[in-house]
Amino acid sequence: MLFVYYPKCSTCRKAKKWLDDQGVSYEERDIVADRPTEGDLRAWQAKSGLPLKRFFNTSGMLYRERGLAKKLPAMTEDDQFALLATDGMLVKRPILVTGDTAIPGFREDAWADAIARDRP
Repeated sequence: MLFVYYPKCSTCRKAKKWLDDQGVSYEERDIVADRPTEGDLRAWQAKSGLPLKRFFNTSGMLYRERGLAKKLPAMTEDDQFALLATDGMLVKRPILVTGDTAIPGFREDAWADAIARDRP
């Protein structure tokens, strides 16, 4: 499993603690220091089955500063993926990536289901 997070984010710290409390083995990836590539984002979005908009950190300062709420609807999906790959702070976090899914944002029930499906 891959845990993509921002170390200074309180929700990310809560999610990391939850994973540790569940005894889950995972690889950590700092979303800013090792930002997701366009290929990563495309793969995760495809695995998730969610609309691409769910991968944007809509409550983030950078999202608001750039006025993306108004700009995204006019952008192509390719342009949105390219934009997301430019800065990890634009990406919703944390993200849990398992063998069969990717979940942006920490939702304990969804993460528990994904982990249960991923364990042998």
